[in-house]
Amino acid sequence: MTETLTDADVAFFRENGYLLPGRQLLSEDRLSRLELIFNEHLEARGDKLSDELDTPHYHDGRLLDYLLSDEVLDWVEPLVGPNIALWSSHFISKDPFTGRATPWHEDSAYWEGRFDDYDNIVTIWLALEGGSFKENGCMRVIPGSHLDGGFSDNYLPTDMTGQTFHAEIAGVDEAKAVYFELQRGEFSMHDGRIVHGARANTSATRRTGYTMRYFPSSVKMQGVPQNEGWKIWLARGVDLAGNDYANAPARA
Repeated sequence: MTETLTDADVAFFRENGYLLPGRQLLSEDRLSRLELIFNEHLEARGDKLSDELDTPHYHDGRLLDYLLSDEVLDWVEPLVGPNIALWSSHFISKDPFTGRATPWHEDSAYWEGRFDDYDNIVTIWLALEGGSFKENGCMRVIPGSHLDGGFSDNYLPTDMTGQTFHAEIAGVDEAKAVYFELQRGEFSMHDGRIVHGARANTSATRRTGYTMRYFPSSVKMQGVPQNEGWKIWLARGVDLAGNDYANAPARA
């Protein structure tokens, strides 16, 4: 049996929108193999920036061995439920001294219209290589901000030469921020509606993470243009919403 969350962990997550379990997600062998996979993708990125390696599992099935594994899903199930769908994954790397800042945002704002419900969408953020700290631009969140429901209407444009997104939530009280400092192999969990971001990497250490994002299979992925070509996987349990999955026969 792999580890999982306690009732107290779940209660904390529901109230605050995040959790720092303080545990290693993977064995050393599997962590090292994932880091090798990441570096292959980094070397083959072409014109992409190092923080733009989105959905790498689409063309690298080795990553599904992690994304659909019990060692990951057992942490997710207490928050999502027993019927789990894989929404996305993303290698995020901030290069030393030049890694761009991530502006204050809610993940849900970029998914508006893509689901019929936004409760219980959970992201695991796994620290690779040198870990994730204030100096190299670790993630930070505003506790409890997920309770506002996402979809803030207070976004202002940003300069993407120094920011990873084109817009940022204005007026965030940074004094309330909790910083996700993680040793290599440790992970955080956050709700898709929480306000979060990260400062630029001003250190000599690259900051690398792998995000794994899940939602309940009772949630319907909508037939909208922004979902065209998007692939999801049934990670555990059964489908409850009539979704089509990359690892199941298409519905008639």
